[in-house]
Amino acid sequence: MGTRASKVDSPRAAHSQYAVPVPRISKEDLKQRLDAGATPIIVDARLKYPYEHSTVKLPGAIRYGAVGASAAPFPRDRDIVVYDSDPFELASSHVAAELIRQGYRAVALKGGIADWLAANLPFETKEAPKQAPPEPGALKG
Repeated sequence: MGTRASKVDSPRAAHSQYAVPVPRISKEDLKQRLDAGATPIIVDARLKYPYEHSTVKLPGAIRYGAVGASAAPFPRDRDIVVYDSDPFELASSHVAAELIRQGYRAVALKGGIADWLAANLPFETKEAPKQAPPEPGALKG
């Protein structure tokens, strides 16, 4: 009798064995849920630069700290929708997977905030950083 080959034959396969599948929600489905009053917790998982230099966010969105940071204590009885600024949902998928591992019901928003805004869906404004004025004499050549 021969030995069985391992199911893990590459580092990529090893990683995918432990990856958490992250469901996606479309912008239309999220809008419908918001309109119906079944409001999920909306989590903004944009990376530092895109978040800080934006003046918009999805309605009621809560900022999720740096990617990889532990989650805030969210209610366990509500769905969580995570979005970012990447059209491939890289940051939001990572955060949603972490939340799923912690026992939350989380999904990533397909297309992120860019698709949401392109569809003229509702948003809220937020402060963007103000650039400090240059030091006196700093602009002299």
